[in-house]
Amino acid sequence: MCKYIARTRKDIGYDYCIKFFQANKTSATADNRGLGVIATQISRAVASDTLKRIDTLLASEKDKKIHAPLSDCRVLYSAAVNLLKVAANLNAVVLDTYTCENGFRVLGVTSPLAAEDARFLKDCSIALIITSTFW
Repeated sequence: MCKYIARTRKDIGYDYCIKFFQANKTSATADNRGLGVIATQISRAVASDTLKRIDTLLASEKDKKIHAPLSDCRVLYSAAVNLLKVAANLNAVVLDTYTCENGFRVLGVTSPLAAEDARFLKDCSIALIITSTFW
């Protein structure tokens, strides 16, 4: 499956995909449906970690104009944690990540979540690619 993902999305790549699935030991023996479930679970865990990072940033950020987009991102990532209980919600979660990044772009500032958002997009993309093979 990682070869297919790497061909489909050059920005993800084979090595990233392999490393991604190594986070779950059962992925080595999982079929495509199992990989879809695992990918969604990993993405949900990443969303949860990002939510914790956002809380830390909100507690320490002195610049009030950064608080608004961070708060928006907090709402979006909180929703992602809940939405990713079901793989069918992957598209909505991906769109929310772009919304999070756009909040900082509109202000003309660098997103303090750029790395987290990029990783989360890749992870959700892996899950989306796999689940799209089910139809």
